[in-house]
Amino acid sequence: MADPLHELVARLLAASGDGELARLSPGLSCRLALCSGGERAVVHLEDGALRHAGATVAADLELELGQGVLQRMLEVPPPPRHQGFTALQIANADVRLEGEDLVVARARSALERVFEIALAAPEAPAAPRRRNPGRIAGRRVRLDCAEGGVEIHTQVSGRPGATPIVFLHTAGADARQFEAQLADLDLGENHEMHAPDMPFHGLSLPPLGWDGSAYNLTGERYLDWVKAYLSQVVGRPAILAGCSMGAAVTLLCAARSPELLCGVLPLEPPFRASGRINRGQNDVSVHAGLHNGAFVRGLMAPTSPEGYRRRASWIYSQGGPGIYQADLAFYSLEFDGAEIAPRIDARRLPVVLLSGAYDYSATPEDGARLLALMPGARQIVMPDLGHFPMTEHPDLFAVYLDEALAHVAQGGGEQTSTASN
Repeated sequence: MADPLHELVARLLAASGDGELARLSPGLSCRLALCSGGERAVVHLEDGALRHAGATVAADLELELGQGVLQRMLEVPPPPRHQGFTALQIANADVRLEGEDLVVARARSALERVFEIALAAPEAPAAPRRRNPGRIAGRRVRLDCAEGGVEIHTQVSGRPGATPIVFLHTAGADARQFEAQLADLDLGENHEMHAPDMPFHGLSLPPLGWDGSAYNLTGERYLDWVKAYLSQVVGRPAILAGCSMGAAVTLLCAARSPELLCGVLPLEPPFRASGRINRGQNDVSVHAGLHNGAFVRGLMAPTSPEGYRRRASWIYSQGGPGIYQADLAFYSLEFDGAEIAPRIDARRLPVVLLSGAYDYSATPEDGARLLALMPGARQIVMPDLGHFPMTEHPDLFAVYLDEALAHVAQGGGEQTSTASN
């Protein structure tokens, strides 16, 4: 084997016996071939243990690493799109994966963990924030929507009557993603904060009138829920801060109902996020809890604290059947930034796009394309964060959120794009 390939294999084998790997791979037996520069090595994963199986044995999956990919993977930290198995598979044009889709889906949780260990990096430093989770109050509210009455669960914290912020969770997740922000004492001094679970998500149960058929999400339905919450629960113009799917509907609301808003903070905003729907997300032959938690794991920065990354993944392991995939039908198939962004008047309504460099679903380049269509908007690129900045590294994200909120408080300004350090 060439030296870089030998080093990668050695790093992968070091994950053998990892307790989390064993939890994520019940009953799995999979041989992965790694190919680079004419060299080949096969790693066999079984019962949470790994061994080098040689160079010539048949494999279930073949991962072909193009020129330069292997060297970049071995950097500390690895650069964006080189930080994990799914990042390599989906987002790296110099990587080719061969194998049956369902085999990939069944092995994803284990392979994501193995590569996470192999490509680990030191944490990005950040000053700790003052937090008190005891300040968060949960309650149920009823929304009168076009489809009828909808009961949802929401969390509220901060100073009542202050400038409201409404946080919207990502596809397939829930408002637990924003617990660190809701508990943030400095944020709470100046804001009344809300984080609702959308219907079918988190503690928001399906409507009693639901007939049990497949859940579906469209832009119209999603926007109706958000507008109902803003008008009926918040009751005054709010800063809308949605992430990923939540960022898409935040932009949609800014375009169609700006009177409900006093600021817009799309976190990880997509332009056209194609390719996110995956058969393994909702298939009877795949453990969706294992698969979906792993599918999002590689979207985070390797420099984010491991405990927070585990929490972000855990939320995805608990979603209802088919919910994540149906949310992605709006996020990945329907939403079109080229259509929505030009309809937003960012000179009158402050807009700050926050884009994590390690996010390959809604990249900083996607944010820049949106920015170009919204004169007066601003973009902040976060070099050490990924797709779930508020969850994966809340202390570091707080610096960027403070910057964005200061821009909104000033009423916006000249269009800019900055990469913060």
